[in-house]
Amino acid sequence: MAIALTLQQYLDDQGIDYDILTHRRTATSSEGAQASHVPGDKVAKAVVLSREGGFVVAVIPASCQVRLDEVGKLVEGYVSLSSEDEIVSLFPDCDPGAIPPLAEAYGLPTIVDERLDQIDEVYLEGGDHCSLIHLSGAQFRELQATAKRARIAEHM
Repeated sequence: MAIALTLQQYLDDQGIDYDILTHRRTATSSEGAQASHVPGDKVAKAVVLSREGGFVVAVIPASCQVRLDEVGKLVEGYVSLSSEDEIVSLFPDCDPGAIPPLAEAYGLPTIVDERLDQIDEVYLEGGDHCSLIHLSGAQFRELQATAKRARIAEHM
């Protein structure tokens, strides 16, 4: 599988310059970072969460885990990890576990951990387990301009 078509079209429509780094097949964003020799703090990963009335995507560094309590405060309600079936229905052109952190391309609201606003280069899952997309921090922030921002993650 190559990068997700929805994601590719979104990046192209937004006029974003990006590179694709290919690596051996991995199971997680952290493993993909290691396989690509990229620090986990520079890899943005998506965590799909269920909430009353829908979903929200938390975007955090791959070296961190999401704080459900903090996201719950921001959305003013209970949140939980979404099931694999729910995720597959929301991201039909992506492999499970390789969800791009640009959920706006899929029509989903996003909350970004503010740590990601401090980095100059960002890497992200492209929808498969064999590639990372590389773009500038400025372009990542531009793509996430409408997302809420808060400290929603902690290092593992």
